[in-house]
Amino acid sequence: MTFTSRLAAVALASLLVTGTAFAQTAAPAAKTDTKTDTAATADKKAPKERSAESLECSKQADAKGLKGKERKKFRRECMKEAKAGTAAPAAPADKK
Repeated sequence: MTFTSRLAAVALASLLVTGTAFAQTAAPAAKTDTKTDTAATADKKAPKERSAESLECSKQADAKGLKGKERKKFRRECMKEAKAGTAAPAAPADKK
């Protein structure tokens, strides 16, 4: 083996070894502003407290057995009446 072929083999080996070392990059830096991210996700996950009027309207809708669009319509009207200051109509008893 001649000197130039050994030199070429060493150069090729060193290129292969250094290529893998440079291929691995460092992980991206973590965000330093985590307080705003944590606060924003906590607000999204926290359920909103329901008012007494909302709970009462839901109970009345349950008593009537309303589902879907009828339930939404009833609750919307019930909440309007409750916020206007009038008492929401109680669930009527079945007359037979």
